[in-house]
Amino acid sequence: MRHVRRYIYSIFVVVAIFLFSGCEDKVKPSILTGVNSDDLPQQESWNCTITVTDSGRVKAIIKAGHLRYFEETMQTELSDGVYVRFFSNTTGKQTSYLISKEAIIDETTNDMEARKDVLVVSSDSSRLRTERLFWDNKRQLIYTPDFVTITSSKDRLQGHGFEADQSLKYYRIFRVTGKAQTK
Repeated sequence: MRHVRRYIYSIFVVVAIFLFSGCEDKVKPSILTGVNSDDLPQQESWNCTITVTDSGRVKAIIKAGHLRYFEETMQTELSDGVYVRFFSNTTGKQTSYLISKEAIIDETTNDMEARKDVLVVSSDSSRLRTERLFWDNKRQLIYTPDFVTITSSKDRLQGHGFEADQSLKYYRIFRVTGKAQTK
């Protein structure tokens, strides 16, 4: 009987050791100081494609190396190379394309601001270069208050301030400098 009590006591001690050894304070994850969660995106993606449509018609196809979506401001930040193809509302054919290092899209209006080494090339090979360019989605208009250079087969114009249709067929440059051929 003594051996049985000792045996039961030994089992009780071993079980108690196992039970209590698992009960320890949980390790709390470290929190980075200086990082505000409001500054972090709700969504993030790499090598992504966005298709902008209206009533089933493709208006633009946007590709970017890195995308960050911020719900509170309703903005999408694109970086690591941005490539945008614009399409005609009537024919559906590509009218021009845009290349920049980064861009911001306003998700409520689908307006876009392209920044850093912006290049727009039209279907007739006219080229627009600037450091910052805006696309007004509703009016299908591109514009900038900054310095621009437009090169076509006939002209090379420069100036500060610019607006055009997205195909670069009709444009205005404010405060113009440069050379143009006249008829």
